[in-house]
Formats: sequence, structure tokens, C-alpha cells
Amino acid sequence: MEKTLIFGHQKPDTDSVTSAIVLSYLKNKLGWNTEPRVLGSINNETKFVLNYFNFKTPKFLNDVRLQIKDIDYNKNCFFHEKESIYKAYNYMKRTKISTIPVVDFDNNYLGAVSMKYITGDLIDGDFGVLNTSYDNLIDSLNGEVILKFDDEITGNIIVPSYNSEVFKNVLATNDIIIVGDRYKILNHAVESDASLIILTDDINLDKKQLELASKNKVNVIKTKFDGVTTANLVVLSNYIKSRIETSDVTSINENDSFYEVLDLANRKKHNNYPVLNNEGKCLGVFRVNITDNKHPKKVILVDHNEKEQSASGLDEAEILEIVDHHKIGNIGTSLPINFRNMPVGCTETILYLMYKENNVDIPSNIAGLMLSGIISDTLLLSSPTTTELDKKALYELSKIANVDYKKYGMEMFRAGSSIEGKSISEIIHGDFKNLVIDNQKVGIGQVSTMNPNDILNIKDYFISVLNEIAKDEDYIAIALFVTDILNHGSYILFNESSNKLFALALGIDNLNECEFLEGVVSRKKQIVPKIMNYMDNN
Repeated sequence: MEKTLIFGHQKPDTDSVTSAIVLSYLKNKLGWNTEPRVLGSINNETKFVLNYFNFKTPKFLNDVRLQIKDIDYNKNCFFHEKESIYKAYNYMKRTKISTIPVVDFDNNYLGAVSMKYITGDLIDGDFGVLNTSYDNLIDSLNGEVILKFDDEITGNIIVPSYNSEVFKNVLATNDIIIVGDRYKILNHAVESDASLIILTDDINLDKKQLELASKNKVNVIKTKFDGVTTANLVVLSNYIKSRIETSDVTSINENDSFYEVLDLANRKKHNNYPVLNNEGKCLGVFRVNITDNKHPKKVILVDHNEKEQSASGLDEAEILEIVDHHKIGNIGTSLPINFRNMPVGCTETILYLMYKENNVDIPSNIAGLMLSGIISDTLLLSSPTTTELDKKALYELSKIANVDYKKYGMEMFRAGSSIEGKSISEIIHGDFKNLVIDNQKVGIGQVSTMNPNDILNIKDYFISVLNEIAKDEDYIAIALFVTDILNHGSYILFNESSNKLFALALGIDNLNECEFLEGVVSRKKQIVPKIMNYMDNN
């Protein structure tokens, strides 16, 4: 069964990370094959939660773009360097694949051969040298093994068209002789330790010649073809590695974006591209004109439903389901999906209901993740976003996890409120919301802490960075709300030119930097709606 990836938004918080893990567990219990992922680095609070309940951090997901590995390309379509030109030529003719990768016996990519290059070489190439295997010759000539002493056959090719005396003088050890019913020529070839004798027209050596050839360890092959046909086929039996070209062949990686490869192909004007993995091993051939069978990544979104907050390339993935507690965003799908959206304080509350609805027992460690998400998003049930469902879920999950949620919640907040080792920009963008109204950008960052003075004592540095971000990234207003968990309110810091906007939007006369907004703890319910309403009406 194809794997489905479950993930939250680009700025992973405790609710989004734990929800991905919790929903993945539920889906797998119901017979799915899912895996939780994260789209960025997790914060200290979430690290504490995962460590406390003994979970590993989900793997990072860079994007969900359609990749070459998601396309039904020609897998295992390549030739080993010691296979024959003859075999490659016939394969290309049969499959109409005009360029084939060449690999060594560990499947390392060496280059490629093209039909154009092979046919051109057959007209203009050197027909006098053979470097191949005995078995390749048998295959190319549809030949019969008469005597075999060597696996590898190397030497100059001679097709005698002169009398035996002249031939005797030009014949050298290790030559390859192509000859029909010419008794004296055959005698000379056997006596002079030729590397290989190829008998044409289905002729045989006589008993004496055969015994001498065996004594001198001369390889012998018999074919039914005439001399001219045999000579052409012998050239085709050469190792394919002798026809490798690299300068005009572009390889691609299985992880490359499908649409980026199409752009590359449009520039290169080539149809066939060898596909490699990260170790340089060849996997097959991607053909630009055969791209019908695509297998987009299957994904489930939790704790968000806006494209800007999600994984890059979401338009190229297949969204199967969304579970969220935010306003309906701008994500569209080509088919109907399960969309579970409820006005509760946390995604985990919805997942708690889904476990109940599907009669799936909640293990104690999963319950621990779920209650952590609720505590984080509702600020220990103190946020105005908190509902009776959140409270009920938290109480029941605390029993399952055997956790004193109040005591545990304070430990969790304490672990997450540390800003040690973080830059000012990282703190501002750690939990950040972009608002775009009439092409005007407003940025709202929020950091919850039990020690607001860690930030307020260096407020001038934060204001300076907010000014820089507003200028560099074209924000008309940007603010950081420093939420004091213990005192149930938030301090506001903002770029200097946005004082009027935030004062009017929040209904505060003479708004000052670091002003304490008592009772304001929810960005979603208490901050963003007021800003959007003000901008819509001004």
C-alpha cells in the first residue's frame, strides 16, 4: 500500500507536530500506511513533549512536489558495459528507446549510447578491431560453440580476400579470422595460434584441423551466415562500452522535480534521460513523451488548511484529508475529500473525537501527546479559544496518560519559554502569521513565555529587527506579541511606522511599545480578526 504523509504547517508547534503523530497512529490502526512528518525545526516546548512521552521527532519533509520517482519511467532500462552493441541495437529498435544508459557491474552510471551514434559509427567507424566476449559473439552470430578457451576475445579482424601465401605472411598471433571453405587459409590460421576462427556458411573444420586448433587453444565459432553478414555482425558484437558517449547526454536524479525536468527537456530538445539515484547508480530511462502514469504523493494536512502555510509543491500532491481548527483557507482539491474542521481550541480535540468515533483505544503515550497539544494551544485552558470539548478531552486524556495536567503544563511551558541560543529573528518568526489584504502584508509573531523580561529587557533590539524585516520584506506592519503565560496577557512590540495601524485595530489610544494587553493571549481569536476587520474597512 502506498504511503500517505501526514504533516502540520511550516512553523511546527506542539499541536501540529503531535497531531501528525496522533493521526498517523489512528490511520495505521485503521489499516492505512501513513507516516508523520514535520516541515521545519521543532521548538523547545515540542522537544520537551516528545522526550517526555518517548517519541522521536518525525522526519523532515522538504516538499511534496511530483518527482521523477513518482512517474512510471522505464525502470531497469540500461546495459552493462560488457554487453554487445548488437544486443543494444536490437533492444533500441524493438522498444524505440533511442538512448540507453550504460553501467558497470555495480550499476554505476558510465554514460549512454544512442541509436544515432551507433548507426553513424557503423558507417564511419573502425571495423578492424574486436574487443568483446566469446558469448557476445555466439549471441550476435547466432553461432555454435566449436572450441572455447577464452572468455574475452581481443584482436584485429581479418577477412582474407587474397591467396593463402599472402595471408600466411600477414597473419599474426591473436588475430580474429573470418573465413569460409578455404582449406589452406584455415590451416594457416590454426597453425599460427590465431585468437579466434569464425567459420562462415556453416562449414566445419576437418578432424586434423580441429585437433590442431584444440592443441593450439584456438577458439572456434561456427555460423550459418555468409562472410559479409558475419563481418558486419562481428563488429556489432563489440562491447557496448566502446560506444559510450557522455558529452551530449544529460542524466537526471530520481528526486528531481518532474516539472523542472520537463523544462530542462524543453531546452535540451532531448527525449530520453538516464535516471540516477543519489549514489550515482542507474535506475532506468525517463522518456519525456511518455509521462501519463503519474503517482502524486498522498498527503493529509493537520492544524492548517492554507497553501502558504503548507509544504512546497502542495498543488502537485493528492490531498486525501484535512483535520483543522482554524478558519477555512485557500486550499482547493480536484476531488471531494474528508475535511474535518471544528471551532475548538486545538486539533488534538478533534482527533480525540475521531478515536472515539472509530472505537480505537488511546494508548497512554498517545494520550500524553494529545493533552500536550491541548495545553499548548489553549494555554492551559485559559485562552478564549478554549471550548467545553477541549476541557472534556483534556480531563479524560490526563486520566489515560496518568498525568497531572496542571503541573505537567507548567513544566512544559517552562521548557518551551527559554529563548537561549535563539536569534531575535528566530524568535519573531518562530510562530508567525502572514496576513495579506488587498496586496498589503501584515506579519504577526507570537511567543509564549513564563519569563517575558527575557525579551522586554532587550526590547530595543527586537524593535530594530522588526523595522528591518518590515523594510526588507515589504510589510506595512509587523508585530511580536510576547504572551505572559502566568499573568494572562501579552506585550506588543511593533515596527515604528505601524503604531497607528495597531492602535486603531486593537482599539488602544496612545499605543506604546511593550504595552501590556491584559487578557489578550489568542492571536487567532483576539488579534487577527481585529486587524483584518480594520484593514477591510480602511
